[in-house]
Amino acid sequence: MGIRFVNLFTKVTAWPVQFLCFRTRILYEDKEKQSRRIRGSAIIISNHTSVFDYAVFLFVFIGRTLRYQMAEILFEKKPLCYLLKGLGGIRIDRDSHDFSFMARSEAILKQGGVIGIFPEGRLAREGEERPLPFQPGAAYLALSTQVPVIPVYTNGSYFNRKRAVVMIGTPMHVSDYTDPLCSDKDNIAAVNTAMRDKIIALGKKVNELSVL
Repeated sequence: MGIRFVNLFTKVTAWPVQFLCFRTRILYEDKEKQSRRIRGSAIIISNHTSVFDYAVFLFVFIGRTLRYQMAEILFEKKPLCYLLKGLGGIRIDRDSHDFSFMARSEAILKQGGVIGIFPEGRLAREGEERPLPFQPGAAYLALSTQVPVIPVYTNGSYFNRKRAVVMIGTPMHVSDYTDPLCSDKDNIAAVNTAMRDKIIALGKKVNELSVL
């Protein structure tokens, strides 16, 4: 109840601010298959352009409470850490061997929740190809829970004259990318590749629409 209340309060009070800062234009790969409304459990994946990506997605999927996996560095900044905890952020200590965040994420999905993940794991540095190679966590979680994966692409255009553009892709079902005769490692790799390819494809569609 506490996390839902903080999410609702944040969305209501911050709506005018985010509208002015992002002016998000929302596109759909196929709106009939996936709109802004998320029914049941799901994993949201996207490219990672900025620390503000999470803030944008809070309002893209305004009807659901998004429990995002977040890097430890964000929780080391006060008072930001209190807000992120209140919103239900799931801390990941990237330099440790503590994978309890995966068990926590799986439990949330089994309870009907929505988990958000940036599979790149970090922001790209200057000169690096984007999106970065995906870390296997999202693929592993999708395989272990069998919940649909909703791919989302953002152009990262925040706080400037150009509008932020977000494209919501059609849900991905991991069973379409796995083979029961293959090892778990190979299946995770196959799902990981499919997810990254999907994000790249959505990005190309956004770029094509932007030049029309």
